[in-house]
Amino acid sequence: MLGEALPPLLEFPDKFAAKNSNGVKGWVKEQLENHLQHLGLRGSGGIAQCSKRFRARQLLATLGISLGPFPVGKIPPTVSPKDSPIETSSAQYIVQQYIAATGGAKLHTSIHNSYASGRLKMVLTEFDSIIRPGRELCESGSFVLWQMFPDRWYVELSVGGTKVRAGCDAKTVWKQSPMAGSQSVRGPIRPLRRALHGLDHKTLASMFLNARCVGEKRTDGEDCFVLKLAADSYALTAGYRAEVIRHVAFGYFSQRSGLLVRMEDSQLTRIQAARGAVSYWEVTVETRLGEYRAVEEGAPVVPHAGSTVVSVFRFGEESMCHTRSRVEESWWIDEAAYNVAGLSAECFIPPCDATPAPMASDAGEMFAQHDGFKDQNLGSSHSLW
Repeated sequence: MLGEALPPLLEFPDKFAAKNSNGVKGWVKEQLENHLQHLGLRGSGGIAQCSKRFRARQLLATLGISLGPFPVGKIPPTVSPKDSPIETSSAQYIVQQYIAATGGAKLHTSIHNSYASGRLKMVLTEFDSIIRPGRELCESGSFVLWQMFPDRWYVELSVGGTKVRAGCDAKTVWKQSPMAGSQSVRGPIRPLRRALHGLDHKTLASMFLNARCVGEKRTDGEDCFVLKLAADSYALTAGYRAEVIRHVAFGYFSQRSGLLVRMEDSQLTRIQAARGAVSYWEVTVETRLGEYRAVEEGAPVVPHAGSTVVSVFRFGEESMCHTRSRVEESWWIDEAAYNVAGLSAECFIPPCDATPAPMASDAGEMFAQHDGFKDQNLGSSHSLW
């Protein structure tokens, strides 16, 4: 009949139409339980477990776009050992041998940009105590990396359905994740850690150019020269106090081939919260490189497979503050190319909505980059990778 009011359109099944608002809640709960059952998480703790899995995937994805341990400069065309300590001059010679083994200085100088894509598998283990392992999460993914030398890069990585991006336009390093959105990273410009896994030889060489040769060691069946790079301690005040107590990196260069076969770095940081609570974070990263070969005739030699293990140990004045996590990543390079036509500086412009990272995360950003790792005792988000 003309002028007769129409009944409201229901957004839930008719069987709940005669019930009160609890019917709507029941229908929503049923839909959620069906989704959790599909994921294998049905039960009273399904929602919490789903949230933990989401955060774990965020951690894995963010770890995949972490930055290198130190800012780097330009590598000079030649190195003179004159007036240098024997440890430093030996390290410079080893670095020059590495450049020669991966293609030579002339070849590296002729390279202006690069592209690489590959696969990865990551396993996260959270320890309920210092020695007893707890939950595990295993995810597979892929990544794409573009570089324009010397200091522009862009990476896109997907792990377990979570996609993250990061880049640098030679002025600003930025990251983008579903949890934190777009953020610019404070502090000096640092390279992408994944590029240091043998994909960016010049940046890797410049990082170890000021290192010291501390001896020899046999690792993974190779007799290696060991180069040590140490950073000075520093302190930041941003709502709480953070002091880097120790930060060192080691590079293991094969005596037989001159190639980098292993890299380690470790950092210990003391964090003082505004209300007086003190905690210590020890982060160690160990990377092994293998399957070196040229991507094509006349191209540099790069590792096509490797593994990275990250251990995070947090401890404080109270025994309940002790936590430990371990992430193991295996990766493979499927495709790589150099001097890609059409790649320009405009391809590395940061997102227009990138905002500076919160001041509370500055201390963490100096040694690691993890956008969503929550320190429950300090009540602030710390970027650990």
